[in-house]
Amino acid sequence: MNQRPLLRVRNVLPLAVLWLLATASVFAQTRAADRARLQTDQSQIQPLGAAAPLNGVEQGYAAPSPNDSDLGEQAILKRVEQYQPFTLETGVPFYYTSNVALVDRGEVDDVIIAPVVGLTYSPKFEQTLYGEFSLRQQFFYYSDNTGFDFASFDALAGVAYYIPRLHNLALRANLDYNRLTGTEDFDSFFENLALQLNAEVPVRIGRAQQISFGAAASISLYADPSPPQRNDVSAYVGYSVALSRSFSLNAAASLVVRPYDSGGRTDVSEVIALSANYQVKDYLTLSAISTYVANQSNRGVFDYQVFNIGGGVALTWKF
Repeated sequence: MNQRPLLRVRNVLPLAVLWLLATASVFAQTRAADRARLQTDQSQIQPLGAAAPLNGVEQGYAAPSPNDSDLGEQAILKRVEQYQPFTLETGVPFYYTSNVALVDRGEVDDVIIAPVVGLTYSPKFEQTLYGEFSLRQQFFYYSDNTGFDFASFDALAGVAYYIPRLHNLALRANLDYNRLTGTEDFDSFFENLALQLNAEVPVRIGRAQQISFGAAASISLYADPSPPQRNDVSAYVGYSVALSRSFSLNAAASLVVRPYDSGGRTDVSEVIALSANYQVKDYLTLSAISTYVANQSNRGVFDYQVFNIGGGVALTWKF
């Protein structure tokens, strides 16, 4: 009896099993990294894409006016409080999410608590040129699906430049190192170093309203493991209104294109974010937050929709 065909099958089977296991591992890594990065973005108190630039008075210069030409090109100074470059922030966002695993079918919902602490140093290099150096650690705890718990650490270094004569155009460039780990062992399951660029133009409407138009890019320079590596390019519009000295509403809409470095995958996401913020004290803010994301991919298995709604308590100290 000829045993050669049987031997060939036996030799091929282990290779096929290894290939299937490797493919499943890459898929799981990509899905886990995507889920963590999305939840990190959605847990922000401010609407996604809202750059929150400093205004002219806070920076120590007067906003441009129609009479500036009568006074020459020199900077117009106003009396302001002493600039405080350090900001310590801590808070506890909590929210319901409709699609824990970011899947197209068989969605599972859950409640997430995401305590965060961050320290930012923003030295003033020139009148409208600032440095931005931040450390941020956040934990994500799921009520039911505890196997999805993770932590996210960010170290950021860059600059912000404001151009008051160009409608207060705000330009940012920074390097952001992000490390995703478990919440107990802190073993990394994804690391990413990205160059982030942002340009935003705020348009004032009276004294209490503002519309902001912006574009942003996040270019991945290094990722480990490499399959989840991607670049993000987005355009957004934001709206904010101060209903009183303490209460404000914010809304933002973003269109994001995400080409991945491997597998030929490209995603397009539409994001809508809403928030209401009540400043109880200078250092204490209560917020209600809501986001909706619809993701379409040329790899249909990565299509999904997710809706988050919740709130948060944030403490901020400047010094």
